Amino acid sequence: MEDARIVELYWNRDQQAIQETEKKYGSYCLTIAQNILQDVQDAEECLNDSYMAAWNAMPDKRPERLAPFLGRITRNLALKRLERQTRLKRGGGRPALCLEELSECIPAAGGPERQLEAKELGLTLRRFMEGLSEEERRIFTNRYFYVRSIEETAIVCTCSPGKVKTCLHRLRKKLKAFLEEEELWIP
Repeated sequence: MEDARIVELYWNRDQQAIQETEKKYGSYCLTIAQNILQDVQDAEECLNDSYMAAWNAMPDKRPERLAPFLGRITRNLALKRLERQTRLKRGGGRPALCLEELSECIPAAGGPERQLEAKELGLTLRRFMEGLSEEERRIFTNRYFYVRSIEETAIVCTCSPGKVKTCLHRLRKKLKAFLEEEELWIP
């Protein structure tokens, strides 16, 4: 079923929207959740929460592209769930490692006074990504958005793990320089 038709089902509050979303994007969203949570049962619960969040978001929003819309919802819910789970443990796992890697080039989040900066950072990251080659974008997105391991990223991007590591290292340096140029990073 086409995305526009699925969105229409959501807008009409038709329960079939969830079924069609599951058929078309279930494995995509489940993969995102599993990469972050590293637990099948938690990922499946997160997936169900994602469908509910999409159901609740649709009357206010009409996404043009359903995959990124659902992927963002799933990713955000999985990260929130992971944060709750690791609050007491503090750290560990692949998501923490990915965030630690990026911490060398992205300023730390703060309180409400930094919300405007966070929005500006998001727009700046979009401009940074637009300046990358297709291969660099795929590697960066697979590692830091989909939270894939170096090995998984190498498989998806059809290159060696060594190339992925080197590319990510260069991209982090490039991102830091870009953010310094934009005056969003103060060394």
